[in-house]
Amino acid sequence: MYIIPAIDVLDKKVVRLREGNYNDVTTYDISLVEQINNYYANGTELVHIIDLNGAKGDFSNQEYLFDIIRKTDMKVQYGGGVRSIEKVKELIDAGIYRVIVGTQAITNPSFLEELATLNKGPVKYADHIVIAIDVLDEVIKYSGWQESSPVKLMEYIDKCLALGFFRFLCTDISKDGKLGGAGVELYKKLLDYSPIIKLIGSGGISSMKDIEELDALGRMESVVVGKAIYENKITIEEIKEWNLKTLIKF
Repeated sequence: MYIIPAIDVLDKKVVRLREGNYNDVTTYDISLVEQINNYYANGTELVHIIDLNGAKGDFSNQEYLFDIIRKTDMKVQYGGGVRSIEKVKELIDAGIYRVIVGTQAITNPSFLEELATLNKGPVKYADHIVIAIDVLDEVIKYSGWQESSPVKLMEYIDKCLALGFFRFLCTDISKDGKLGGAGVELYKKLLDYSPIIKLIGSGGISSMKDIEELDALGRMESVVVGKAIYENKITIEEIKEWNLKTLIKF
C-alpha cells in the first residue's frame, strides 16, 4: 500500500477543509510549488492535487495549477472541476498521470459510457481514470460534497466496473480533516464487495498506526494523506521509508 501525499488548493493557497466545509478552512504557509518540490526531493513518485475551486465550479485556479503541473516531473493524480470528456483527454494527453472524475460521472448518466469508449484506441484512458466516491453514511456526495446522490453506493461501483473503470478514490467524509482515524469499516465493506477494485483511501489519517491498520486490510492499493503531514503527525521521512518498502511501482 503506497502513501500518496495530498495537496488541496483553494484560491491558489495550500489548504485543508474540515468535512468538505468551505467555511472551515485551514491555510498553510507554503506554496504549491514548494510542497511539490518537498515531496519530490524526498522520493515521492505520486502526488494528489485537488483544485477545491474547480470542485465547486469555479475554474479560476486551473491555469495556475496546470502551469505548475506541466513543469514538474512528479506523477500527478489530479481532481477538481473535470467536467468534460475533452478535459479528461486534454489532461491525460498533457501528461497528467491520473485524472479523478467525480461530480460529472454521477450527475451525467452518459459521461462514463462515453469515457469508456476512449479505451478502444492506442491510449488506454481508463487506466488513467480514478472514480471519486465521496461518502457520508454510505450516501454518495458530489459538487464539493454539497449535494447528495440518490444512487446507491454499491450500484454505482457495479456500473463503473461494468464499464471498465476499476480504480476508486473513496473519501469517508465523516473522517476527513479530523485526524480521528481512517474509515476502515467502509473500506473493508468495499473490498469485500468486489475482489477486483483498486481502492485508494482518503480521510482521517492521523498517524502511521492508521496507515498500518489500513495496510492490514490486505488489498488497499494506496492511501491519500494530507492534514496529518501539515500538522506534523506523519513526517515526510516516514512516508519515504514506508513507500520504499511497498515495492509498488506506479
